[in-house]
Amino acid sequence: MTIEIHFLTAALALVITLSGLPTSASNAKAQQQRAPVVTKTPAPQKPASGDSEPEAEVVRVETDLVNTLFTAVDKDRHFVTSLRAEDVRIFENDVPQTVSMFQRETDRPLSLAILIDTSESQKGVMAEEKRAARAFVDSVIRSGIDRAAVLSFTGVPRLEQALTSDPVCLRQGIEQVRVQMSPENERLLAAGEDPLPIEQDPSGYTSIWDAMWITIQEHLSKTPDNTRRAIILLSDGDDTASRKGKQEVIDLAVKSDVVIYSIGIRDADFPEGKLDAGALRKVSDKTGGRAFIPAGPGDLTQAFSQIDQELRSQYLIAYSPTNKNRDGSYRRLRIEITNPELRKQKLQLLYRQGYYAKK
Repeated sequence: MTIEIHFLTAALALVITLSGLPTSASNAKAQQQRAPVVTKTPAPQKPASGDSEPEAEVVRVETDLVNTLFTAVDKDRHFVTSLRAEDVRIFENDVPQTVSMFQRETDRPLSLAILIDTSESQKGVMAEEKRAARAFVDSVIRSGIDRAAVLSFTGVPRLEQALTSDPVCLRQGIEQVRVQMSPENERLLAAGEDPLPIEQDPSGYTSIWDAMWITIQEHLSKTPDNTRRAIILLSDGDDTASRKGKQEVIDLAVKSDVVIYSIGIRDADFPEGKLDAGALRKVSDKTGGRAFIPAGPGDLTQAFSQIDQELRSQYLIAYSPTNKNRDGSYRRLRIEITNPELRKQKLQLLYRQGYYAKK
């Protein structure tokens, strides 16, 4: 009997060792090393088949942190990159919040959409727009890390190049952008008549807000959450046919964590419409971006350069909100400089002005 017990004990130990299960001592060590905030749950398995492969694990990270990017510039529009956590404070609905994380954000992958107005009001500046956009892609997009898409629009948007990290494909997408006006609409406009109905021929219209909505909904919102999402809009801001409203686009951008940079430009010789700088500034300011109104086509490169610097000169601030209700409500954000010496410099902070609490 004694021999049998010892034999069974030894066999059991051998099975444990071969199966890779930890002993009591190694089990305690493994418990200490286990990450507490990440849980891995097997994804639902498909019915077994000879050709099917096991599905990957689903990784879920539970957090209620609110993350906000912001940029600081001085009175000369130079970027300030030396702020510390103790130099700022953040408010949600005027209630001060305790900062959980503060760091400079320089290496986060980018998910960008270059959105180009190709209505008739852009005809005289299109070549310069494309040149500046190509230079921007060459200087900003890191192959294999960042991704960008190229879209153009009149009354409807057109995808010129889907999201890619290949600069060659992006340059080709930019190069094929053209002012889109059908001969019939050209004839009608030249005669002082209204263009054909948008359903029949969208080339005589400009639907900025619809194009931005589709860009966010169908492209940027599907990019990974850890990327910095932004639209770079080149347009005069003169919308003539959108079904979506400007505020609807702002709300969707905020919900989707998309920043909008606007470059307001148009052909000075085009007689119809106007440069609506106010509309461009509103969609940019409300989403944490900035609007640029170049004095002429030659200033486009400088505007793109400023956007490049801003994307690489931001801070990430995060906090766990005191309001724990996940009710989908809109929460206003305010970031202030607390350092007395920095307050004297009257720094301007650029950031989204609110967010929607996730349900």
